[in-house]
Amino acid sequence: MRSSTIHGDRSHPARETLALILAGGSGTRLHDLTRWHAKPAVPFGGSYKTLDFPLSNCINSDLRKIFILTQYKSHSLNSHIHKGWHLLHPELNEFIELLPAQQRTRDCWYLGTADAVHQNLDIIREQRPAHVLVLAGDHVYKMDYRRMLDRHIESGADMTIGCLAVPLREAPGFGVMTVDGAGWVQGFSEKPSHPTPCPEDATQALASMGIYVFAREFLEQILDRDARNPNSCHDFGRDILPHLIGNARIAAHYFRDPATGVPGYWRDVGTVDSYYQAHMDLLAVTPPLDLYDRDWPIWTYQEQLPPCKFVFDDDDRRGQATDSMVAAGCIVSGATVRHSLLATNVRVNSYSVIEDSVILPNVDIGRSCHLRKVVVDANCAIPPGTVIGLDPVADARRFHVSPQGVTLVSAEMLARRVPESHVA
Repeated sequence: MRSSTIHGDRSHPARETLALILAGGSGTRLHDLTRWHAKPAVPFGGSYKTLDFPLSNCINSDLRKIFILTQYKSHSLNSHIHKGWHLLHPELNEFIELLPAQQRTRDCWYLGTADAVHQNLDIIREQRPAHVLVLAGDHVYKMDYRRMLDRHIESGADMTIGCLAVPLREAPGFGVMTVDGAGWVQGFSEKPSHPTPCPEDATQALASMGIYVFAREFLEQILDRDARNPNSCHDFGRDILPHLIGNARIAAHYFRDPATGVPGYWRDVGTVDSYYQAHMDLLAVTPPLDLYDRDWPIWTYQEQLPPCKFVFDDDDRRGQATDSMVAAGCIVSGATVRHSLLATNVRVNSYSVIEDSVILPNVDIGRSCHLRKVVVDANCAIPPGTVIGLDPVADARRFHVSPQGVTLVSAEMLARRVPESHVA
């Protein structure tokens, strides 16, 4: 992918498009990772927040008018935006602004994704955009939204949905579409128990990415209609899309790598297993999500930290990391890190072994620990001699063990009474 400069091409329709990033989700499937944060504020990739990915896609796609709709435990997200996302020029009507739930139209908070947008229609109208791009704040991917805008405008669609094929066994976690040969959406089902497979490949289904483009006037009409429906959950996937099938022209935009034509990399990191696997993907020799791509940088706020450090070189006490990513501020002191990601300000002390794990910021791992297939939440202190990930039965007594065997560790879990068999 090739990004535009920070000033961009003013002739493209992206300049007349308003981006709305829905960032208010509580993320209960991530368990303790979202105890104190909204999903989009959860750390990802060692140095980033999940929200940095759709925001970076907007900047690299030359979208310069961006509202972030927040609600659930948004303090850390607000702080991140204020510290690191002052890239644009307000004097040119470019902005990244937060829109918290304000009860602007009714005496309630955001009731669903569609209601969140509806409650801010007056602010959206003030900007007079030709098109509105609606995004989720908790997905990890790199995408040029200009291609989707071009598809929307050229097709004359009322609405365009970003989509990609997913394995059929995973499809019940998504909105699933059926599409005709011309790319028009003929059917939609939100998280179906028995998803319809793709005609060309029965092992896959066509999933919605939760990315939508609307003409502004059309968006206003359908949201006003939905707001008057007392039986609606006021959600795009559950209510808006099913109602529009057969009543509007809905185009599908297939998310593909423009260079190769193969499906692009996109992950909803809303569960512990998907969050863990997306990090493991980063550790590949040639990762499907390339954080080192200078043509499509992922922007963020990063604390000013010293370089990572590896100390001691004795046979039984060697600071080393292999097949791993280690962020700034880390110290690996006489310990071994294999196929793992250490986020900022992690310290791993002597004689410890970290394998196939994700360690989030500001974690201190004591001496002689052994962690395998573990996600350690930020700000944890792992006591010396702790063993996690080798005995799932013992782990489940104290920590959260996911369906795929990933052990999630948080400070609150560590504070629980330690079973005697759990400490080496």
